[in-house]
Amino acid sequence: MAIHISKNGQIRGAYSSIVLIAMMGSLALAGCATPKTPPTAIQAPAAVAAAQKAATLAPPAVKSFKRKVALGRFTNETRYGKALLGDAMDPLGRQTGDMLSSRLVESGRFIVLERPDLAAVKAEQKLTGGDVVGADTLIVGSLTEFGRGAEGQAGFLSNTKRQVARAKVEVRLVDVRTGHAYFSATGAGEAAVEQGTTLGFGSKAAYDDTLNDRAIGAAISDLLNSLVGKLEERPWRSDILKVEGPRVFISGGTRQGLKPGDRLAIMRSGERMKSGQSGFEVELPPSRVAEVEVESTFGDSVTSEGSLTRVISGIVPAGGSKDLFVAESK
Repeated sequence: MAIHISKNGQIRGAYSSIVLIAMMGSLALAGCATPKTPPTAIQAPAAVAAAQKAATLAPPAVKSFKRKVALGRFTNETRYGKALLGDAMDPLGRQTGDMLSSRLVESGRFIVLERPDLAAVKAEQKLTGGDVVGADTLIVGSLTEFGRGAEGQAGFLSNTKRQVARAKVEVRLVDVRTGHAYFSATGAGEAAVEQGTTLGFGSKAAYDDTLNDRAIGAAISDLLNSLVGKLEERPWRSDILKVEGPRVFISGGTRQGLKPGDRLAIMRSGERMKSGQSGFEVELPPSRVAEVEVESTFGDSVTSEGSLTRVISGIVPAGGSKDLFVAESK
């Protein structure tokens, strides 16, 4: 049957309604794009995340004593993953501790000591004749919140599905000498992936295993800056290795920000008195013994480097002393 189009553009005939529907369908297909958003990790604005990474990985601008830190207990305190694996296995807890340990090592600001695998370390040291080094600070923590969810919107022509994983990590810093937990920090993060279809076309959102890893990683990144800042808050100090007349060998070199010409103070620790009020030992203020100047540095790693200094004022005992330490000269 013929279709007639009048001068004013109107369509006449038995199939006019069919033609109109077909034209509308074509326009809908042409105008609607299939939403397909790649997986995204949401942890902080881009500028903040970049600043966090730069602050963590940048070399020390001033003298920065590399504190010895050890990661202790890290557990999964959520119900996620425990129903199938049982309480004996804790993969999310180990993963959280491993991620934090890796970030601290990558920062280059700390000497990170192994504690979860201490038995394996001791077994190797029996073969090499090594010894376990004590830590200045013990880090313990937990994965306290973790969950996954699906969010979606359905319309006449399209629908979307968004998978979200959220995590929260809490840590405490413990003074190994007293057992006192002197600082705590919390980090939260999430990761999401969104996919959809239009008029039956497009990709469907399958289960994404990597969301768990990215959500925990985002939570660790969130707490890392405050954690690093607190660990580095304590004053820089080092120890005396050997005294040869006016020459004094000390620990710490280029990787801790020391360079020839720097002046350092040789200090004597104050007497330690036990407080009847708190039950803790209180160290009285130290006294200045001498001042030294860095002449050169040596060593090829943070664990073996040192500096040769020369006394420019005061006297350093020839045999040294256990109560002497090196600090910044003020």
